[in-house]
Amino acid sequence: MNVGDEIQLVTFRIGEHEFAFSVFQVERILRYAPPSPLPQAPDYLEGTIRYGEEIVPVIDLRKRFETDAAIRNETRGENVTPEQGRGGGVGDAELEVLKVSAEQVSPPPSMVQGLAAEYISGILSRDDRTLVVLAVPKLLSSEERISLDALTAEMAHE
Repeated sequence: MNVGDEIQLVTFRIGEHEFAFSVFQVERILRYAPPSPLPQAPDYLEGTIRYGEEIVPVIDLRKRFETDAAIRNETRGENVTPEQGRGGGVGDAELEVLKVSAEQVSPPPSMVQGLAAEYISGILSRDDRTLVVLAVPKLLSSEERISLDALTAEMAHE
């Protein structure tokens, strides 16, 4: 990115923490509807929903990040489109779309290591808020993605 470039972020809350996706990775924000469960799926994989002609897997980001996962009236789903295909994510509440200077988003600190660092593309500190910008393609490992593709393919053929 160049100096002075602006980026847009879709912000949402999981528990008491604020996160964001690049606006280019969020296709649509939907009111939460219970997905169809998948047998033998990991806990964070809520199931699938039909979106247009596709079967879309739904990942509960609250469970993925090991936080409280009660469904509330403000619970929303984001239909995200990483390079590997369409998917859905569930968060506690959508907050806003922010337009910020790319320079305001810092790389994750070196103290953030392991799996958590893979999820994070940057940190935005603004006023009294800190937002963790998530890297959508990294929310699942390649092994998890392969397993998920197999599960959703089975669902599509049923």
